[in-house]
Order: sequence, then structure tokens, then C-alpha cells
Amino acid sequence: MATRLQIWRKKKTLAIGVYPTVTLKHAREKRDEAKRLLADNIDPSMQRRLEKLTAASGNTFRAVAEELLMKLEREGRADVTLAKKRWLLDFAYPAIGERPVAEITAPEVLAVLRKVETRGRYETARRLRSTCGMVFRYAIATGRAERDPSVDLRGALTAPKVIHRAAIVDPAGIGALLRVIDDYDGLPLTKAALKLAPLVFVRPGELRKAEWAEFDLEHAEWRIPAAKMKMRRLHRVPLSKQALAIIRDLQAISRGGRWLFPSVHSISRPMSENTLNAALRRLGYSKRLNEMGCWNPDAIERQLAHQEADDVRRAYMHSAEYWPERIRMMQAWADYLDELRDAGKVIPLGRENA
Repeated sequence: MATRLQIWRKKKTLAIGVYPTVTLKHAREKRDEAKRLLADNIDPSMQRRLEKLTAASGNTFRAVAEELLMKLEREGRADVTLAKKRWLLDFAYPAIGERPVAEITAPEVLAVLRKVETRGRYETARRLRSTCGMVFRYAIATGRAERDPSVDLRGALTAPKVIHRAAIVDPAGIGALLRVIDDYDGLPLTKAALKLAPLVFVRPGELRKAEWAEFDLEHAEWRIPAAKMKMRRLHRVPLSKQALAIIRDLQAISRGGRWLFPSVHSISRPMSENTLNAALRRLGYSKRLNEMGCWNPDAIERQLAHQEADDVRRAYMHSAEYWPERIRMMQAWADYLDELRDAGKVIPLGRENA
């Protein structure tokens, strides 16, 4: 019979041992230790994994990398960020995963990167070098290495060819794209996501992970939690009449689950990352709104959840929500899109259209 400790906050159990091999006294001691960790906001199961890694093979590249990933997880990094780093590190593990991190040389790392480059994945190789650098620097900080060999590889990799994808800023082009979306004959949920995207100015990942609990339809507002935002700050989105109509229609087809856009395979997961068309990010929201001449540029930047580089400027932007103006702006934008879609012609962007 396994003795287990129920951990509060999440439905988890911590396996302490098998009775009678582990006595009740020892189990109580382990339970009390786990409670002390919880009081310090430390997940006992994660702590155990960390201790196993550092005790058994804590000086290998893989062990240091896994420890770093757990640190990033505790710091609240987004799941998609952690998944990408794990995916990248999987390229390195077969060759250097079990090597002592302090003994790995620049040529060894370069050999790993060259294998990725031979597949034509130059950008992946560049990101892998950066991620390996994070592991080496963490090893230095924790006393398990003295230098980062990835710094010796600057200039050694094939530079990826940058393809600049111009934003669609021509009104006729925007209207044409909107009509293509209207004619989309795929899944209703996918079509709804494509129609909602240009009305809310959020990233595809934020849209596909939208949850019903985040929406206040009575007050026409979507509140995206800080944990989902790139800048880790609560983001409020005013909902135009057009956006509300799409969302209310979704209530009948999203199968009553957690997500506005559930996966076609499981109601417990959101829509696939690849489902949404990345072209929607090219609608040129900022340029078109600025051309209207009606809106405070700071209100536009705040609605787009852009981050200011200057600390003083950033603090000011965060305190100034421009909420009433953003409500008017989002409705004017939705009306403008309707005109472009329905008229099939260029609509002038004067104040009379706002």
C-alpha cells in the first residue's frame, strides 16, 4: 500500500513510499517536510526531481538543462516557451546530453549545430546555440562550469535569410482578405477565430487560448490574464458589437467547455497553434489606426499591448489605460472593416469614419 500526501492547490499526490517498508513515522516526517516546502511556495514533487538530478548526474549537460527548465517553470514562463526550449534541447541531448557540462568544448557544440544546419534549419540552429548558452551560463552560476563554449561560435553558423513579410496596409487588400475569410468553408470554429482576430488585436496564441471565464459580455470586455501575455501584464480588450456577435455565436458551437476555440480532437485542449492563419498578423493595425488621425498614438500602442523600451515611458503607459478612447477606437475599427468588406472598394480614413 503506497503512502501518499495530498498537495493543496492542485490535484497532485506525492509518493512517499510503500508500507511497511516506509514506516508511518517516516511517512509523517516526509509529510511534514513537504508541508514546509509548500509553505515556502515550493512544489515538493519538483524539488524531489531536482534533488535526484543533482544527486545522480547533476553535472551533465542534460541534468543542468532540466534543472534550468524547472527554474524557468517556477518563475512562471509560458508553457509554449518551455516547450520550445525542450524541443530545441532534444537536438543536443543525443550528442552532449550525458557529457559533463564543464568538459564540453566549442567544437562539440558546433557539431550538434551543424547537424541541424544540414537540414536547412538555419534559424533553428541559431536558437539552439542561444539555448545551449543559457544552459552553460546556468552551470557557471551554480558552480558546475567555468565558461560558456557557445560564445566561441559567434559567426560560425550560417545566417538565416530574413524574409520580410510586409503588413497589409492597403485598404483594398484588407477588404479582399476579409472577404476571403467570409468565404472560408472549413470548420465553423476556425472561421470564427479568423473573423474575430482582426477585431481584437491579439497574438494568435492569445486568441486560440481564450477562455470563457475571461469574458464579460455584459460589459463588452475581454480580460487576458498576465500569465498569458508576453509582457506578463493583465491586458483588457474592448469588444465591439461585431466582436460580441461572433463570440455569442461561438457559445452554440464551442461545445460548452473551457475554451472559446477547442481542439477538434478534444474539448479539453485549445485549437492547434497551426490552425490560425498567420497572415492575420499582417493587417497593419497600427499604421491604419494612426492614419485615421482620430486616436492618441499612446492609446493605439496600449491596445496593441506593445512594450516601451524606456522605463519612465513604460511606467507612464502602464498607468494610462486610455480605456474610454480604446472602446471608441475598437468600435470605429470594426465599423471600418465592415465597410471595406462589404463595399469592396477603398474607403477614405477621415475623421468622419471614426
